[in-house]
Amino acid sequence: MLSSVIAHGDKKKGVTYDGRSLIINGKRELLFSGSIHYPRSTPEMWPELIQKAKRGGLNVIQTYVFWNIHEPEQGKFNFEGPYDLVKFIKTIGENGMSATIRLGPFIQAEWNHGGLPYWLREIPDIIFRSDNAPFKLHMERFVTMIINKMKEEKLFASQGGPVILAQIENEYNTVQLAYRNLGVSYVQWAGNMALGLKTGVPWVMCKQKDAPGQVINTCNGRHCGDTFTGPNSPDKPSLWTENWTAQFRVFGDPPSQRSAEDTAFSVARWFSKNGSLVNYYMYHGGTNFDRTAASFVTTRYYDEAPLDEYGLQREPKWGHLKDLHRALNLCKKALLWGTPNVQRLSADVEARFFEKPGTNDCAAFLANNNTKDPETVTFRGKKYYLPAKSISILPDCKTVVYNTMTPLSDPFFFFHPKQVVSQHNSRNFVKSRKTDGKLEWKMFSETIPSNLLVDSRIPRELYNLTKDKTDYAWFTTTINVDRNDLSARKDINPVLRVASLGHAMVAFINGEFIGSAHGSQIEKSFVLQHSVKLKPGINFVTLLGSLVGLPDSGAYMEHRYAGPRGVSILGLNTGTLDLSFNGWGHQVALSGETAKVFTKEGGRKVTWTKVNKDGPPVTWYKTRFDAPEGKSPVAVRMTGMKKGMIWINGKSIGRYWMNYISPLGEPTQSEFHIPRSYLKPTNNLMVILEEEEASPEKIEILTVNRDTICSYVTEYHPPNVRSWEKKNNKFTKPAARLKCPNKKKIVAVQFASFGDPSGTCGNFAVGTCDSPISKQVVEQVILFSYFPLHNLLFPFSFSSASQGYCSLLRD
Repeated sequence: MLSSVIAHGDKKKGVTYDGRSLIINGKRELLFSGSIHYPRSTPEMWPELIQKAKRGGLNVIQTYVFWNIHEPEQGKFNFEGPYDLVKFIKTIGENGMSATIRLGPFIQAEWNHGGLPYWLREIPDIIFRSDNAPFKLHMERFVTMIINKMKEEKLFASQGGPVILAQIENEYNTVQLAYRNLGVSYVQWAGNMALGLKTGVPWVMCKQKDAPGQVINTCNGRHCGDTFTGPNSPDKPSLWTENWTAQFRVFGDPPSQRSAEDTAFSVARWFSKNGSLVNYYMYHGGTNFDRTAASFVTTRYYDEAPLDEYGLQREPKWGHLKDLHRALNLCKKALLWGTPNVQRLSADVEARFFEKPGTNDCAAFLANNNTKDPETVTFRGKKYYLPAKSISILPDCKTVVYNTMTPLSDPFFFFHPKQVVSQHNSRNFVKSRKTDGKLEWKMFSETIPSNLLVDSRIPRELYNLTKDKTDYAWFTTTINVDRNDLSARKDINPVLRVASLGHAMVAFINGEFIGSAHGSQIEKSFVLQHSVKLKPGINFVTLLGSLVGLPDSGAYMEHRYAGPRGVSILGLNTGTLDLSFNGWGHQVALSGETAKVFTKEGGRKVTWTKVNKDGPPVTWYKTRFDAPEGKSPVAVRMTGMKKGMIWINGKSIGRYWMNYISPLGEPTQSEFHIPRSYLKPTNNLMVILEEEEASPEKIEILTVNRDTICSYVTEYHPPNVRSWEKKNNKFTKPAARLKCPNKKKIVAVQFASFGDPSGTCGNFAVGTCDSPISKQVVEQVILFSYFPLHNLLFPFSFSSASQGYCSLLRD
């Protein structure tokens, strides 16, 4: 039973809440939300991303607000282009959806420095995220500025706009103990400060058990239906601000996966246990352009989300969740107004149902919590088969319209127990016909500095040296070696050892490349060790230290450090020579960065030569290419390269790191998104900074699609929930469908089998039982934009699979 139905605020205007749900303009709502971050895509992509989210059954878009892009220098603000927060929120509203803004202003988000601008580090006596006067001053100024900007544009729901929720701070419970009493008082201050801004919409704090006053504490995680201890007050609703659709990846990681079935199970369970809002983090991850990724985080972000990095619908996740939202909406009245009850049907199966007395409104969730075995149970006199770890949704307490682990096979069906009824697809990277084998490269190599002006006894700290303006800084020192210091044996050389706190480094002796080394996201420090050839007399030691983003989490972030901390030469006849206090010179940024050689104008400042072989370390490469054919998304595959950055027509599309190999023996990320809006029809400039020895000759320009579409059904499948309609208090069911996305048509049938096929979309194979005319029959009906597979009857068929390829057709 609900312990409270006291609503906060005016129920007829704006957003209020009680112990059951948010109340928007006087109406309860089931809210299906998805995170889409405006700087991780482009303004040209925003409308289509939002529309696809809406077609996927969402009615809310959630975004962080990114302080360090809006105020990169103190008092200097940027809300232009992809940073136009107001335009993004308005676009959400124009598409008939609501919005949630998460102001933080610490956001984590695998974003550089957790969204905090670097200049905050240089405020005297500051301690981030603590009851610290300097931090609170600047935090409140930024939050107030954003809220006022929203109010000026009338973007809050209380003003008729789309914003229904706002968030202050972010997962603070994870660091609160580190600050002791100053953490407790800071949380109370932050919540009350936010409430005092009078937005007319509720404020939330995620993963914050002691959220103050009317601030709603919310859950983050994969299974909040089981892990959330509940609101800290009975008059607050249960809200889920982050349901992780996969996992972000760092360089060195294998692919991250979370199945559509597991995601759907968690959402169904949440709503069956009084949840009223779920937010998918991410619904579209997008791209960490330029240097916006946090430490070691890949340029590609949450690619396994329902909308992949390029904004293409990832099936079956997108479709399976769309069907889930449809099923839950069929339960809306019972969920929001009914009385909740629980009935144990067996040791592992429970029924959670909602009934509104005096009406026919009733919705039930039958949950099999056994992770291995299916079970058949009886609920209200009717038998139901439940696959292992699945929930069936009955919007009338009688009819199953959706199961999170479809198909609902019988106990003897064992060929494909985990295939979902929603359409599947696979992603294709296709070489652009306009650029295949036609890229001509030129190069410009950096001069390796050897004797920079000594400005410090020890190597300077890298964060403070670069101030987040660049990833790179040079370190130089000199040593005078006596002939007697060197071994007389030619097979024995001294060894250069550099102990660094991160993140990566390239070393040179007398201008010659010695080697490289790097840390990891787990252990950022590392040791670079390589044999070196020293000569009698003066020798020049040069190190290129590089960062791969600033930290984005943890307590006392303002005290994190990076860069070389100990440098020595081993193996000299006189012993180990410690160079750590030898006197060091420094140069921030590469000369090519300073000259902006990645732009048309800056490229004229240096001399470029033709590429004939592998270029030396720290080399710039450039080429020109025409925009690929069609309208599909564009990517560049960085085969043959090692580590660096990419610019397209002067705009950085992020870091690449091809020689950081995952446990699967492959780069964590090989393709990098080039937004169509960055391209001109012809003569596009691509410039690459490569840190190590490499050659660009194998680089490819690609188009990206998900035009390989598949359907897998069995005679035991339930019909697709999107087709269920309630007529005369009864549910009717039509056919399953296979349909091309984005107004394309099926142009080829690549696979069809009726029998016991195996495999996944893009990799199906015929089993031991197969009808020889399967492909012929499917090709005949494929003239239509979809085909009802379950109407194609084959008497000995357990299951069927079809795979087609979509394309735009010209009239």
